[in-house]
Amino acid sequence: MASSLTKDSARTTGGEKSFFGHPRGLATLFLTEMWERFSYYGMRALLVYYLVSGGADAAVGSQGGGLAMTAATATAIYSVYVSMVYLMAMPGGWFGDRVWGARKTVAIAGAVIMVGHLSLALPGQAMFFVGLILVAAGSGLLKANISTMVGHLYEGPEDPRRDGGFTLFYIGINLGAFVAPFVIGTIGKEHNWHFGFALAALGMGLGLLQFLLGTRHLSPKSSVVPNPLSPEERRAVLLKATGAVLVLAVFYGVVVAMGAYTLNWALVPLTLAGLVIPVAVLVRIKRDKELSPTEQSKMNGYIWFFVAAAIFWMIYDQGGSTLSLFADDKTADSVFGFAFSATWYQSLNPLFVMALAPVFAWLWLWLARKNQEPNTIVKFAMGLVLVGASFFVFIVPMGMAGDGTKVSPMWLVSIYMVQTIGELCLSPVGLSVTTKMAPQKYASQMMGVWFLAVTAGDCTTGLLSLAGVDLNGTGIIAMEATLAALAGAAIFMYRKKVQTLMVDVH
Repeated sequence: MASSLTKDSARTTGGEKSFFGHPRGLATLFLTEMWERFSYYGMRALLVYYLVSGGADAAVGSQGGGLAMTAATATAIYSVYVSMVYLMAMPGGWFGDRVWGARKTVAIAGAVIMVGHLSLALPGQAMFFVGLILVAAGSGLLKANISTMVGHLYEGPEDPRRDGGFTLFYIGINLGAFVAPFVIGTIGKEHNWHFGFALAALGMGLGLLQFLLGTRHLSPKSSVVPNPLSPEERRAVLLKATGAVLVLAVFYGVVVAMGAYTLNWALVPLTLAGLVIPVAVLVRIKRDKELSPTEQSKMNGYIWFFVAAAIFWMIYDQGGSTLSLFADDKTADSVFGFAFSATWYQSLNPLFVMALAPVFAWLWLWLARKNQEPNTIVKFAMGLVLVGASFFVFIVPMGMAGDGTKVSPMWLVSIYMVQTIGELCLSPVGLSVTTKMAPQKYASQMMGVWFLAVTAGDCTTGLLSLAGVDLNGTGIIAMEATLAALAGAAIFMYRKKVQTLMVDVH
């Protein structure tokens, strides 16, 4: 499968075929990530619809056979699930660094994800939640290690092909995410939920198969465990993990035996953990006395970016929950007589990313040549204002649909486009500033810290849903939009103070 995308004209050292002028191993990783994103975004496009299907909050005439949950519960589950994917990136990186190495971790992750999707394909609420746990765990393991393996293909940070290689890899991510809602989403939502989830499992299976067949093209460094656990450390970790599992098993066993168990017994602790853990990690780094005064100052500055990112993702990730429910129930499902599934809206973000990312890359370079490129702080402020603006726009079709009118799909197209522009202002910059501001001691962990901002944002959404807040109401949408706009304005107003804290980072 990898060889079909290679070409003879450009060869790497040793006469091996290349992948568009890059090491052939990039084809293996490109396709692995493409198929993994295909499975993940296909399943994600179905998730909220499956949860509400058959219940009072499902759209009229929609397919039955789901779990008949309320929109609030479905939004909470969706938010907690997405947050756990990003939370698991930190232990995923730990497994790659200390237990299995990146290559073995990715292989195991792919198998776990595939089994998770197969569990979703089986009927029954118990199997559904088992599947969600497996997909979240596997995605976290894979996410933390596959990008590292792309870096291993190149001869250090100065390799001129490195940036281009990551660009191709990024295309693979968005290509899989773009196609999935058309295939998995349409079949699952319009015909059979479990067949849709099974297609997600097939996609991950294809990705895992070609990864295993193509591992010979990867760098030997990908098989190395950089900092393996000593026998004493391994025993300590196993003891702690076993103890934690036993405590949880006993606790939940007692709750079930008393007849007190409800879904909130699982959702509330996970949501609170997703808020407490990011704060605890930042506090631990901040209180490290080994950090130099300069590193302490940079961490103070980084907290501004972290909080801003959490607010951004709180709104942005509702594209798969709040906006999805609005798309299914209150948005017209045809354009010029052509009918389509509401899952197709989930293809808009990757489509806009692929179309606009090159434009933004050119724009920043053009402005830099004129010495007018916005700095990191201003770009962050722009991202927050834009994501807030998207929800201000959302208020308009919400008002129009109040009397049962089906609004034009172009409203949602516009909202997703504004959010994507905001993402392109904030997300790449956030990744870059994380690496630049990371204390030397925590250099390898800080990317996981950045992902915790997503966890915190999504868990905030989940907690609001569990508290009974109607996230599909005009009032809360306006409040979230205002919060993002004010946060963007605050960062812009205090940009000189933040820049001082950043020291030499620009």
